Amino acid sequence: MILAAFVFSVMTVFVKLIGKEIPTSEIVLVRSVIAAGISLVMLRRRGVNPLGNRRVLLFARGAIGTAGLLCFFYAIPRLELAQVTVIQYTNPIFVVIIAAALLGESFGRREGLSIVFGFIGVVLLGRLPTLSYSALNSVEFVAMAVALAGAVFAATAYVLVRKLTETEHPLTIVLSFPAVSILVTIPMLFGSAVWPSPLDWFYLVMIGLTGQLAQTLMTLSYRAETAARASSASYIQMFWAVLWGVLLFREIPDVWLVAGSAFIICGILLLSFGKKTKRLP
Repeated sequence: MILAAFVFSVMTVFVKLIGKEIPTSEIVLVRSVIAAGISLVMLRRRGVNPLGNRRVLLFARGAIGTAGLLCFFYAIPRLELAQVTVIQYTNPIFVVIIAAALLGESFGRREGLSIVFGFIGVVLLGRLPTLSYSALNSVEFVAMAVALAGAVFAATAYVLVRKLTETEHPLTIVLSFPAVSILVTIPMLFGSAVWPSPLDWFYLVMIGLTGQLAQTLMTLSYRAETAARASSASYIQMFWAVLWGVLLFREIPDVWLVAGSAFIICGILLLSFGKKTKRLP
C-alpha cells in the first residue's frame, strides 16, 4: 500500500498537468482503456475468468470507484495538490464507518476518535472558520466538496474490494474498475471531447500506466490486511503531494493546510495502531 501511494502520487502530478486542458471524463476514459487492456492481457496469461464470480458486486465496485475517480480528477487541477490529496485521503476514516456497517469490522472508541479528528481536519483544511457566505460558492469550495464526495466513494469502493478479495482473483477486481469506467465515461464525452496534443497523449498514457500499477498494488494489499488498516497505510501519499506541489507547482503549504493535515493524519494513525494483521492464506 505504501508503494501504491507513491505511484498514485505520480499519477496525480500528470492529472494536474493536463486537468485544465482535457475534460475529466476523457482523462478517466483513456486511463480506463489502458488499464482494461493491461488487465485483460494479464488475466488471459493466467487463465483467470475476467467476469469473476460475484458480478453484481464487481459492477458495484467499478461504478462507485468510477464516481470517486471522476470527483478526484475534477478537483486536482482546481486545488493545491497537497490540499486535494489530504481531502482524498480522509477515506480511511470513512472506510471505518462503511466497513463496520457492511463487513462487521470492529468499531470502538479508537475508531470514533479518529472520525472526530478527521472532521476537525477537514474543517481546518477548508478554512471554514474564515469563509464568508459568498466564498461557499467559489470554485475552490465546490472543488473541495467534490473531492470530499470522492473520498466517500473511494472508501466505499475499497470496502467492496476487501469483500471481493474473499472470492475473486485480484486481477478480476482490478479489471472491474476500468471496464465499468469505460461504459460510464463514453456517453459523458458526447459533444465535449477534445483531441489531445502529443504532450497531452504522453500525460494520458502515463496516467493510465501509473493508475493501473497503483490499483494492482492496492488490491494486493487488501488481501493481507483489514480494510481500515490497509487503507491507513496510504496516508504517506500526503508527504509526496506536498513535495510535488512545492517542487513542481510552487504550492507552499499554509497554516490551515498544515493544521488540517495534522488532525487528519492523527486520525488515520489511530486506526493504524492496535489492529491485528490478517495474514495471506
